[in-house]
Amino acid sequence: MTTGVFLAVLFAALLHATWNALVRAGVNKSSAMTILTAGQSLCGLVVALIQPFPSAEVWPWIIASGIIHLTYQLFLLFAYEQGDLSRVYPIARGTAPMMVLLFGALFLSDVIAPTEVLGVLVLGAGIVLMALGALRSGESRKLVPFALCSALATAAYSIVDGLGARISGDAIAFVAWEMLLSGMMFTPAILYLRGRSALRMGGGDVLRGGVAAVASYAAYAISVWAMTQAPIALVTALRETSILFAMVIGGLIFREQMDRPKIIAATLIVVGVVLTRI
Repeated sequence: MTTGVFLAVLFAALLHATWNALVRAGVNKSSAMTILTAGQSLCGLVVALIQPFPSAEVWPWIIASGIIHLTYQLFLLFAYEQGDLSRVYPIARGTAPMMVLLFGALFLSDVIAPTEVLGVLVLGAGIVLMALGALRSGESRKLVPFALCSALATAAYSIVDGLGARISGDAIAFVAWEMLLSGMMFTPAILYLRGRSALRMGGGDVLRGGVAAVASYAAYAISVWAMTQAPIALVTALRETSILFAMVIGGLIFREQMDRPKIIAATLIVVGVVLTRI
């Protein structure tokens, strides 16, 4: 992984933590996610109109990605309705690298150096340690299965999108069509699950959701591009440094508790990132 790709993925991690915080901050999280996905769909449409139309061999990957992203967004929404940013986010983001690493080792041809493998494992250990706090807090334990399902979807779309973008040869166009499709599916899905209450919006929800949409689109476009330049498992793991940013946002903005396990976990995450650069 080159320095340019490394820095780009770190920036994408910051953007990812930011848009999650914006959704978490909403009083009605369903409406916040609805606005976000609508904004993503609009961003995707604008970009898709100025990009070449995908070839037939790319469309199965785009459709699969759209469905997986819809699943990810729904489970992430359900998890945020149950717990704090600093609890949900580590679980949702922390399990995925281990899943992707295992899949890559068994089925993909990506070659990862021993120090990079160690970095991924240390990073994952730190994230898991941070997530254990959810079981000891007074929050609803329902957030755990929701967050784990979100992590499974994250692992799935990381693999599908990385491979799909490689087949496409144009990561930006691939992400544009994927987000357009998933955004179109989210609104009818959430209306079916939650009814009209999903569209009730308070002051600032539209602006917050719009900013989150732009941040989300930029974060993932950068990440998918990076997956065409470096091993998928390594890019996926490095993106999990977004947990450090989420911790800072959770502590400073939401005044969430920052206890010793979180500090130890953050230290492991930093060590893991350093190892991926050796």
